Amino acid sequence: MDTIDQQLRLLQENMWKKKVIIDTDCGIDDAQAILMALAAPDVQVVGITCVFGNAAVDDVCQNVLRVLNVCERQGIPVFRGSAGPLVGASNHLRDHFGTDGLGDVYEDKDPRWKQKIQSEHAVNAMIRLVAENQQQVSLVALGPLTNLALAVRLDPSFPKNLKDLYIMGGNMEGKGNVTLCAEFNFAMDPESAYIVLEEFLCPTYVASWEYACRNALTWEFFEELINQDSPAARFMKKITSKCWTYSKETTRNKRDVYFGSGFVSYDAYAMAACIDGGVVTERMECPVRVELQGSICRGMMALDRTNELKKSHSVFVLTKCDLVKLRQLLLEAVRQPKS
Repeated sequence: MDTIDQQLRLLQENMWKKKVIIDTDCGIDDAQAILMALAAPDVQVVGITCVFGNAAVDDVCQNVLRVLNVCERQGIPVFRGSAGPLVGASNHLRDHFGTDGLGDVYEDKDPRWKQKIQSEHAVNAMIRLVAENQQQVSLVALGPLTNLALAVRLDPSFPKNLKDLYIMGGNMEGKGNVTLCAEFNFAMDPESAYIVLEEFLCPTYVASWEYACRNALTWEFFEELINQDSPAARFMKKITSKCWTYSKETTRNKRDVYFGSGFVSYDAYAMAACIDGGVVTERMECPVRVELQGSICRGMMALDRTNELKKSHSVFVLTKCDLVKLRQLLLEAVRQPKS
């Protein structure tokens, strides 16, 4: 009876929680975003779908499992998704967070990791979970948008069944971090980014590269964050320990050239907006389009603030955020996980 009562209580608690699917190419900042979602008391992560990006998709799957193990949340289903972009060969621009996405600090690999991944493909799982919970699921996309583009191709009704969509990716000003004019996630699969921003008519919120960089936190806060006394904080300290991106002295970072120094957990900005809309203090509503041509601008997101494209729908492009609330969410993410 105790077990039945506990299950009923859990079902009742989950009824009022925000249901979230996380689509991720799990690198270090994805891990921070996932920790943030797991720590949020009013969020139920119904599934995590994996895509190539910061690392090969098999490494991404293992990275997600590591995050869930740290938080003792192994019950959340994890699905393997796209291993490459919609068109062409995979672009191996992947050293930002080490070759494995988590800073190359783990030498041991769990030989049984594949047994812990669901057999259902991530795209099919995404479609199914949203169909089972129509207008209830928020989708947070933290990597290349390949799984999302395939989902709308397999099921054109998929976007309208979503409650809303939060994207970390794209850019507002033509400043790129992997190419001259394109942000990483969109540059890795421009066709998928184009499809998603053309065909997903659900409320869509874009946390661009510039949005994250212009709302940077201090390195002093980063030190405070990773030195909390908890398993999650120790995990974050370990995976950032050898990563050049988390070194204040680095000269390799385009972010510092354009925006100055600071701690930026890119994917956490999209997740924070999903968890608490009050984190976003300013946003623009306008049509956008992803450029697919050219050697310089391919993958760049263009904002159409004068409606020259005559598009039928707009997205919300985030511009300013409440740094106090963002810091609080990041701190809560590395403290003791909720039961």
